Amino acid sequence: MPSINGSDVKKVIVACDAGMGSSVMVASTLKGKLKKYGVEVSHTPVNEIPKDAGTVVLCHQGLAARAQATAPDAVVVPFAIFMGDPAFAKVEQAIANGQDLES
Repeated sequence: MPSINGSDVKKVIVACDAGMGSSVMVASTLKGKLKKYGVEVSHTPVNEIPKDAGTVVLCHQGLAARAQATAPDAVVVPFAIFMGDPAFAKVEQAIANGQDLES
């Protein structure tokens, strides 16, 4: 199970099935919140997740297994709802406080 310290996170990718829709809004919101920590936020289809070091992938819980298979070294954080899911705050808190984050 991959893990990363929040202070080592360089990139957060919001992955979705088709590459558009609600997950684009999630990426946009996170981009604003994580900019002050120097973390790049992008959006990509789950099958195209890059395998960069220091990457955290946020995706809907139904896509978590595919995301982990696509980027086995990434920390995959699943969420259940697109707006206000506690997973988003968990990632932001780990980055802000240098806490460990696990798949």
